[in-house]
Amino acid sequence: MKKIWDISPPVDAQAAVFPGDTAYSQQLHFTLGPNCPVNVNAITLSPHTGAHADAPMHYAAGGAAVGTLDLAPFLGPCRVIHCLSAGPLVEPHHLAHALDNLPPRVLIRTATRASQGWASFTALDPASVAMLATKNVVLIGIDTPSVDPSNSQTLPAHQQLHRLNLRVLENLVLDDVPEGNYELIALPLKLTQADASPVRAILREL
Repeated sequence: MKKIWDISPPVDAQAAVFPGDTAYSQQLHFTLGPNCPVNVNAITLSPHTGAHADAPMHYAAGGAAVGTLDLAPFLGPCRVIHCLSAGPLVEPHHLAHALDNLPPRVLIRTATRASQGWASFTALDPASVAMLATKNVVLIGIDTPSVDPSNSQTLPAHQQLHRLNLRVLENLVLDDVPEGNYELIALPLKLTQADASPVRAILREL
């Protein structure tokens, strides 16, 4: 059986969200008991909770909602690239060691999960997005809360993704994943009016 890596963080009340965004909450709507045969929970969450796919609607006026996106970019061969000492931005030279015969999807590991948080994390240089697009990459994922710095008001990496029609995954957990090639499966929900969707992201050995 092929090995599987679960690269999704837990989704619960402790799940970190952008400051001011909707925190995860859950309560029983129907309760299992003598008069009810099931438990059914009501949940409230931001679509950016946990590992998630941003849609163009999130950062571009008139952009597509996540439930209308083609699923093909979220499924198929990918490469995990380690950039553990990149600093504030993953620049093209941080990726240069792993670009030969690049598959269409790239996941970037920048640190360990314990060091991630909205206070400080490594983001993505727009030049890196542009460079990966020249390699026919269709999706970029990262193990931080965002491809842009938390204090950015212009979101240059997101805007570069939009210009180049690339898909993005954020908040992945790549701590236990060696650098190399895998199959990615990280399908967003068919939320036809939403700006993002949680995904259950996994990697499977080839």
